[in-house]
Amino acid sequence: MTIGVSGASGHLGSSILQDLVDLGGHAVVGVTRTPESVPVPAEGRLGDYDRPETLAEAYAGLDRLVLVPSAAMEPGVRARQAVGAIDAAVEAGVGLVVFVSSAGTKAVREPDIFASYYAAEQHLMRTAPRWTVVRMNYYAESFVQEALMSLGGGALPGLAENRVAFVSREDVAAAVAGLLTSDGHDGAVYHATGPERLSGAERAASVAEASGRPFAFAVFPEDVLRSSLEGAGLPGGVVGAVLSIQRHFAEGAFDVVTGDVERLAGRPPRSLRDLLKEAFAGDGKV
Repeated sequence: MTIGVSGASGHLGSSILQDLVDLGGHAVVGVTRTPESVPVPAEGRLGDYDRPETLAEAYAGLDRLVLVPSAAMEPGVRARQAVGAIDAAVEAGVGLVVFVSSAGTKAVREPDIFASYYAAEQHLMRTAPRWTVVRMNYYAESFVQEALMSLGGGALPGLAENRVAFVSREDVAAAVAGLLTSDGHDGAVYHATGPERLSGAERAASVAEASGRPFAFAVFPEDVLRSSLEGAGLPGGVVGAVLSIQRHFAEGAFDVVTGDVERLAGRPPRSLRDLLKEAFAGDGKV
């Protein structure tokens, strides 16, 4: 069996690729704009989400394929990329197409960054003969970086108190690799989550414990948080993405814990508290 990873040079894509190589027993193909970066023994193929004409050839001969969305923040871009990649996979005759989506995906409009996940999921389900969706919770590593940046101010900002089941990128990768190398996943929608739901106050307390410094969770009106992000010099697309995520946090979109990571990866997911301890013990590098 030949398994492909589209978006293989990104953080998640490269982790999935390495997990597939480590599992062994299958030919592995990394599809990326920089195929020379794909490590042996995986095969590197040129495939660019912004050049859909490259994708059908890159996906040719694959039995299974996972599509990892790009990090594009501009409204409409990721939806266009995902739809084009799904069409190319169907055209290439890929046996099973797996899409990495987000927890809380629902019908929302651009520029909400979750609009792209909904558009991709719907197109996948209508188009691909065999498909699987993996909806991720919020990356624990992203939260750690946000905590490090907020530590000097003593507070973690949010739009409302909320609960999130933060999941490690490595755990998502292991779950996807396990899915791709086993059977019985056609038409399934999995949720890759961490082991516990943490409130804003609880995760702030975890940061304080790991860092040894006072830290709290603070609720701000959206206009105040927007002004703060813009004042920090963040691009408009990033500001919009952060606010979209915070709105979904407040709505409870990430307030879900499942056993899907352990079911697919064969091991339990790591906790945010453990990752925070490692980060502050290692000067914030995760």
